[in-house]
Amino acid sequence: MSTPQHPMPQATAPEWQTGGGSSYAGYTSPIPVVRTHLGHAIASEWTKIRSVRATLWTLGVFVLLVVGIGLAVAALMASSGAEDGVSAQNPLSFGFFGVLVGVMCVITLGVLTTASEYGTGMIRTTMTACPSRVRVLAAKSIVFFGVAFTVTFVSVLVVALADVGLLTETRQPSASEWLKATLGVSLYVALLGLFSLLLGSVIRHSAGAITLMIALVLAPLVLALFMFSSALRGVREGLFEYSIPNQLGVFYTASLSDSGPTGWEPLWIAVGVTAVAFAGAAVLVQRRDV
Repeated sequence: MSTPQHPMPQATAPEWQTGGGSSYAGYTSPIPVVRTHLGHAIASEWTKIRSVRATLWTLGVFVLLVVGIGLAVAALMASSGAEDGVSAQNPLSFGFFGVLVGVMCVITLGVLTTASEYGTGMIRTTMTACPSRVRVLAAKSIVFFGVAFTVTFVSVLVVALADVGLLTETRQPSASEWLKATLGVSLYVALLGLFSLLLGSVIRHSAGAITLMIALVLAPLVLALFMFSSALRGVREGLFEYSIPNQLGVFYTASLSDSGPTGWEPLWIAVGVTAVAFAGAAVLVQRRDV
């Protein structure tokens, strides 16, 4: 005696799976699919840069150096009665010393923003979450540039206001000098940090990239100081004129050389060099494995 055959019940997707998610052969995901864009990558990089301790330490030390040295130099000039000897000098120029020392912190943070992920292996997670490698590089660049520019602008503005207030006997700076000593310097320092970030992406080694950046900042000026031969006069002048300390000094009307870049020219040079570096880093990040 045969038993009746009953058809097996067919499994059906629950009603909550019929939403706006992806569907595959009878299955609908409850998770909606959203096309990712640059804004998502920027949000991710912003979360990273504000949550790591390296950002707090490097930018904290940067602010202390820029503000501390800038105010100390101005206070020393004011208390020593040396204002008579610098009455014709731009009072904003005393902020140059703090920025020159503090820029090392921005360089360090720029390198760590990219190179540290290669050292820890975090870059694999980043590239898995966002397969578009150029988008990742662009997001890192945008977030870092914004942070570096903002912190630098606030710091140099505080120093500029304090220096003008302390050195009351010096001449009043013009609107152009104010703009260069605040906005111009901030853009230049942020671009220098961005170049460091791109170099870190190319080298993929934190210590090596930081060492190379410090050499790029200081080596041309140091080499020029020891070129005594008249045959090397042209090389010496070129190193002086285009060294980073001299180009920073241009924004403070405290150039180390009587020739070379003037006005806003150092900023345009930095923009061009950084653009080339970004193009090179974008090509390499696509061709190399993580």
